[in-house]
Amino acid sequence: KYGLTRACLVTLLKHDFPVQILTKSPLVVRDMDVICQFSDIEVGLTLTTDDDRIRQIFEPKAPSIDERLHALRTIHERGIRTYAFIGPALPMSPATLADKLAPHVDRVLIDRMNYASKTKGMYRVHQLGQWLDPDYVGCVIEEIMKRLDGIPVEVC
Repeated sequence: KYGLTRACLVTLLKHDFPVQILTKSPLVVRDMDVICQFSDIEVGLTLTTDDDRIRQIFEPKAPSIDERLHALRTIHERGIRTYAFIGPALPMSPATLADKLAPHVDRVLIDRMNYASKTKGMYRVHQLGQWLDPDYVGCVIEEIMKRLDGIPVEVC
């Protein structure tokens, strides 16, 4: 709306500063003409789940998963390094998410649910209590690493 990201990118481009963008917004593709001019840039999109129903519960105002995946695909196809930040790891099918990400990312970062104690009530209200298991994120990480064989995965 205000063009702040674009203005910042244009300023950074004048000095060809290395840039790393992390966003939940697919609107980042609006600035591809500027992004493509950097010699060292990487763009990441945050995804917390593969299930839009879960996204609507925990991130009701965030763009849909499909919109974010489309943005990753668009950016990656332009030859820009891309990554996904999975954090916090909400209820998901890690195999499905990994398969959706694999063609469009150069690496993946995964963050644990660091504030599960504050969200327990929300999980239970939506019959998601089984996802609070302390071993859940470990299983997610293991499955994603297995499915993304050859793509670097880092746990935060």
